[in-house]
Amino acid sequence: MSAEASGGGVGAEPPLASAGVCVRAPPPGGVCVREEKEGGGLADSKYVKLNVGGSLHYTTAQTLRKEDSLLRSLCDGHTQVTIDSEGWVVLDRCGRHFGVLLNFLRDGSVPLPESPRELEELLKEAQFYRLQGLVTLCLNTLQKRRSVYEGVCRIPMIMSPKEEEMMIATCRKPVVKLQNNRGNNKYSYTSNSDDNLLKNIELFDKLGLRFSGRVLFMKDVLGEEICCWSFYGDGRKIAEVCCTSIVYATEKKQTKVEFPEARIFEETLNILIYESGRGSGPGGVALLESGMSSSPGASQSEEDVGGGGDRRVRRIHVRRHIMHDERGHGQQTVYKD
Repeated sequence: MSAEASGGGVGAEPPLASAGVCVRAPPPGGVCVREEKEGGGLADSKYVKLNVGGSLHYTTAQTLRKEDSLLRSLCDGHTQVTIDSEGWVVLDRCGRHFGVLLNFLRDGSVPLPESPRELEELLKEAQFYRLQGLVTLCLNTLQKRRSVYEGVCRIPMIMSPKEEEMMIATCRKPVVKLQNNRGNNKYSYTSNSDDNLLKNIELFDKLGLRFSGRVLFMKDVLGEEICCWSFYGDGRKIAEVCCTSIVYATEKKQTKVEFPEARIFEETLNILIYESGRGSGPGGVALLESGMSSSPGASQSEEDVGGGGDRRVRRIHVRRHIMHDERGHGQQTVYKD
């Protein structure tokens, strides 16, 4: 039981009675709760402690009175409030956006969320607290964003390794990255390599359109690999599909680019298990590994690299199949992954 509820003897004035606070004796095993009487309010308080759905906020009564709103009504005593045993004013609302409301009262303006759903949630809270200025700002922003046409899919271009690490670490979606740097080659390409390189880029664009909003697709044209797919989930690399190899012939070396369309599409589907954190924990990893164990691997070589458990990275190197138009008559060709 709180000190306020336990203080005072028989005939003594109830604690905090002068402040307009009614103290109720707690039920057996219950918690002592103090309630403001109608009209008592927080008129004599300079600082206010607010518990909004478990989210704690400490501000001044002057801030709460800046607009003609429900919060001003609470401070002026026109609305009944509930205060817990530690002096926190309890508001039965979600406290996720309450900090934004307070910053709007402090500054008169506030950056609004980019997500349409979060912006609509903020609008509902502003309407409940009767913050007309913030309500108008949210409505105007929603109308402006709905009237502006946005592209179906946005694919960022990686500028530096640090930027790539930050994007992958902070992204809540699975990530698919295509590293495409045709100029990073010491040798000439085989006859089909240019066509296969364009096919990889075309598949990347198609997958980006198909899974837009569910997967973040990014391009890297500055890396060392000529053509390499990387798949990320929960901020770490899950799999990698390398599409290039060096062809050793009797007279010269060549670079060969493959187009393992089925395996790339399969890895893209596998990475969806990490959507919204569904791949976290041993269950998701076990499901992913069971799916991979049943996959046909006749045309690929696969290796697990890294630590034990769910920290391994599947690296898939496409096995090279000799083509008649890629070797001279009577020449022996050797492929190296």
